[in-house]
Amino acid sequence: MTYRIGIDIGGTFTDFVLYDGVKTSIEKVLSTPDDNSRGVMTGLANLARREGRSLVAFLADTDAIVHGTTVADNALIEGKGAVVGLLVTSGFRDEIELRRGYKEDIWDVRLPPPRPIVPRRRRLTVTERLAADGSVVLPLDEEKARASIRRLGLQGVDSVAIVTLFSFINPVHELRLAELVREELPGVALSLSHQIMPKAPEFERTSTTLVNAFVNPRVTTYLDRLVSKLREAGYQRELLAMQCSGGVMSREYIRQKPVVVLASGPAGGVMGGAVVGKSKGVTDLLCVDMGGTSYDVSVVRQGIAPAEPGWNWHHRYLVGLPMINVVTLGAGGGSIGSVRSGLLQVGPESAGSAPGPVCYGNGGSRPTVTDASLVLGLLSEDTDFAGGSFKLRRAGVDEAFLAHVAGPLGTSVEEAAFDMWRLVNANMTQAVRRVTAEKGTRASELTLLAYGGNGPLFAGIQAKALGIGRILVPRTSPTFSASGVLSADLLIDEEQSCICSADAADSARLGALWDELARNSTRYFVAASIAPSQIRYRFMLNMRYPGQNWSLSVLVREQSGSFDAAASISRQTLEEATRAFHADHEREYSYARHDEQPGITGVRLLTSAASPQPVLGSGAITESRILESPVMRRANLGEGFAQTPVFKGLSLRAGDVIIGPAIIEESFTGIVVYPGWKAVLDDAGDYVMLWLG
Repeated sequence: MTYRIGIDIGGTFTDFVLYDGVKTSIEKVLSTPDDNSRGVMTGLANLARREGRSLVAFLADTDAIVHGTTVADNALIEGKGAVVGLLVTSGFRDEIELRRGYKEDIWDVRLPPPRPIVPRRRRLTVTERLAADGSVVLPLDEEKARASIRRLGLQGVDSVAIVTLFSFINPVHELRLAELVREELPGVALSLSHQIMPKAPEFERTSTTLVNAFVNPRVTTYLDRLVSKLREAGYQRELLAMQCSGGVMSREYIRQKPVVVLASGPAGGVMGGAVVGKSKGVTDLLCVDMGGTSYDVSVVRQGIAPAEPGWNWHHRYLVGLPMINVVTLGAGGGSIGSVRSGLLQVGPESAGSAPGPVCYGNGGSRPTVTDASLVLGLLSEDTDFAGGSFKLRRAGVDEAFLAHVAGPLGTSVEEAAFDMWRLVNANMTQAVRRVTAEKGTRASELTLLAYGGNGPLFAGIQAKALGIGRILVPRTSPTFSASGVLSADLLIDEEQSCICSADAADSARLGALWDELARNSTRYFVAASIAPSQIRYRFMLNMRYPGQNWSLSVLVREQSGSFDAAASISRQTLEEATRAFHADHEREYSYARHDEQPGITGVRLLTSAASPQPVLGSGAITESRILESPVMRRANLGEGFAQTPVFKGLSLRAGDVIIGPAIIEESFTGIVVYPGWKAVLDDAGDYVMLWLG
């Protein structure tokens, strides 16, 4: 028997999904933010014990470990990344601080800009200049460059970003600067803009390179530590990591561009949603993930979770790489309730895993959403929580509410808990409205896919407010992002600039750039034990109309097993790409300029290989019996406290029907069937909730 393991580290729990070729099982352990690899190894040991194997034997029979991580995100959120220095072309020292005309809240005149990743004293210029065609206008002054590098060394930098003008056309000066940095400051991490984001505009390229430089040491150190522990424990294959683009790739690839693991956990959940939706014939999904720290929202249309390139603001910093569009709100089970200036606020501050909510009994003293759920009866002290790893405790919860919420508001504990429940629901529902409005999508046209440890507790209320009549809750919902990283394809998405008019393009030049990208990506796939015959290539052109800032990627050709773009691209190929661009532009923006000749801004190559997919049901529903439960619990499901039926998820089977109001207790989550809803188990054992009106 061989295994595949998906892992996702969250702010409160580290989630695991184990697939043995037949069945899927899940595991959760508390995250260990001081060293996330400890939580990973603890969870793997638990899985091995469940399989009746030693950890060494278990990992020796493991074909793949696929990992989504929040290490890069945490570095940005906490501001605890590298001490970064920037070497930039003379005249562009302050470009990163001037930024773009973008503000998260245009109505808040006092909203400060984000803290600069690199302050001005560590932004030093170098004398050099390239023309737009890559020709050298002013040679690199190496002595002045060495002086700037030494100044950075005196300031204690451990990561250096190098950004020179038009290096994406000709990287000669960036490469030489990298050599000088290695000579003067051996051991510092290096981020070269032509390797991180080889295209214009300048601000986007600089920002992306600086984010990479900031997270680089922390990500690579963590991955190296984890790989070392896995090797010692018996795992001999490549560690695969989830990327923000929706694909996974080997640690060796991640090491040269760590920025790609930003938002990898949420991306895994969205990719998993697309896979599950397709298996059930549901291609338009609203994916909502409520964990312990955050609430993530994304939209899947026609079974596709598109990676949006170019304009991705993440934790207030622009990352110009393809990223699955996920909007994150500070609303999770650990979100803390407080009263400020007489107003109730929930989140974004979170209790995390240490100390966690008060009811965890680990020293928490401030009320959280999980504590409110316990007071309202959505959760219970009598339930084995997190798979039986510990029990929730009411002790101390009432006192925390009285001190921080109920007392300041002049209400009872139960009223304060209900107010927190209402507010966090309203915040999450508003986040969904924002995402769907930006996409030009009506939420009522979508099926709500709810996952995360807390998502199914609140999904019914949100769906009703949004006019959604169908909810999917996978059995693996508490660890769904880990399921998603396990089902994601191996993927490398790379670009190379080549600026020219489509009708005057040098087809040999374009083909040579594609071949170069293909050779580079293929070596990572081969190193990850992927047979060449399994590798797929999608050759694309980035095109735009004259005067436009942003490009569209147009598919030119797909092929598998081998590549020879240089020999096959022709004038006819370019003419077909131009026609495809007009059609794609009209589909995306509702107009096309057929009388204008578009320009080419570069080539793009998506290299991928399919991952083995867990067996999923078709989503067929055959209602066989309506269940009643003798077990009742006093709970408030939005209409006041009442005796509410409680069901054990492990005792349910396909075809079972539960009419709300009711609570279903699964191993790692609770599912609330609110009044007006019914829950049915489909052929895969997943829950489908339908609005009865």
